[in-house]
Amino acid sequence: MERIKVLTVFGTRPEAIKMAPVLKTLSQSEVFEPMLAVTAQHREMMDQVLDIFRLKADYDLGIMKPGQSLTDIMVRALTGLEGVISDFNPRLLLVHGDTATTFAGALAAYYHKIDIGHVEAGLRTRDKFQPFPEEMNRHLTGVLADHHFAPTEQAAKNLLEEGVPGDRIKITGNTTIDALLEVTSRPHEFNCTELQGIDFASGPVILMTAHRRENWGKPLENICKGVLRLVDEIPGLQVIYPVHANPLLRETVYPLLGKHSRIHLVEPLDYMDFAHLMACSTVILTDSGGLQEEAPALDKPVLVMREKTERPEGLEAGTVRLVGTDGEKIFSEVRELLENEKLYREMASAKNPFGDGKAAQRICKYLEVFYLCT
Repeated sequence: MERIKVLTVFGTRPEAIKMAPVLKTLSQSEVFEPMLAVTAQHREMMDQVLDIFRLKADYDLGIMKPGQSLTDIMVRALTGLEGVISDFNPRLLLVHGDTATTFAGALAAYYHKIDIGHVEAGLRTRDKFQPFPEEMNRHLTGVLADHHFAPTEQAAKNLLEEGVPGDRIKITGNTTIDALLEVTSRPHEFNCTELQGIDFASGPVILMTAHRRENWGKPLENICKGVLRLVDEIPGLQVIYPVHANPLLRETVYPLLGKHSRIHLVEPLDYMDFAHLMACSTVILTDSGGLQEEAPALDKPVLVMREKTERPEGLEAGTVRLVGTDGEKIFSEVRELLENEKLYREMASAKNPFGDGKAAQRICKYLEVFYLCT
């Protein structure tokens, strides 16, 4: 039997992490011939993930240039994928989540009348500017997609409400859990020098990430002031903050947090370091979407510095709480979680609604059955 050609397209580190289990599973199937195209929105960070999972890009577009806009990214991704699709001629193109590469990949496939599979489909805030531009990237990708791999029942419900046929939706869990459980099962010593010097047994450790565009400026300044008060008032508390490379973000963070001995501002971490840092931390304080899914798989409570989340399942399950960007609220919510043992245990032990580590298997099985029967 001639194998069915499947092209996977991604460009950022989170996409690479979440699609690595899918690519590895497809490569073990006798039904598919998988190929990988990367736009390399995150060049170095994405390459690290490819190395960790022993993946190699068949097509590398390398689209990024200094100071480019969202429009520049879209145009370069579409132009590059035009040549890839013409060369490989896939029957199916897989994209993940909500990046510019995701939407560009789906649009390029649509222009060539190629089937589109959307992994991590159906996430919604119903506010097109929160998060920006991700909310519209995933929504527009969903409009184009033929196969929708929803991580949760709520995500599937969102798609049904938008008119997606039920037989084209598969609830899979999230592939990020597949990846996380695999890498944290490996023995690991930190590569980051700053992490090597931290005594994780000496007191509580907060892993903090803050990089969303909607939090740049005053919101991020408020976040930093709340965090600074936490370390000033809670003895032994340490904060580890891998700071995004964007200079506008760093101009806010370093003057406010860079001089405290128990706040560790580190460069962006490779995936192995970051995954194992999550496992060593006490609390996750973040404005990220993916960490709302990953950290509960490691029994870590998550406080989300946003006003809305496209992952309400975490709120309902009790693994996640929204704390916004007000410094006073961040201070009070984190302190309560660290001082209230009952609350901490309830969040840490709540069942993670986002997956069990078998999402990639479900995706591959669905696609095998669909294409063998059509």
